[in-house]
Amino acid sequence: MYVVCVTVQVKPAFVDEFIRATLDNARHTRQEPGNLRFDVLQAEEDTGRFFLYEAYRAKDDFADHQQTEHYFRWKRAVADWMAGPRQGVKHNSIIFGDSEG
Repeated sequence: MYVVCVTVQVKPAFVDEFIRATLDNARHTRQEPGNLRFDVLQAEEDTGRFFLYEAYRAKDDFADHQQTEHYFRWKRAVADWMAGPRQGVKHNSIIFGDSEG
């Protein structure tokens, strides 16, 4: 299991557009055979701060995701809406849901 957690700070004027673009990416990503989940979270006290939680069967599945049209569409769309570079942290799963490893 391979998990990627991404934090994004979005400029206030673009929050609604960011949500729409990110939901499009998430919905398409969830249809990829190697994707197990893609959660989009918005901070309660800072509505411009988002956390994307992506889980894949394997590291290569994440690499495949980064070559999809919907990922490129999202990346192009949100580039100017971010207040700074997105912060991504990659993880190897110890326990996920009801399964270990």
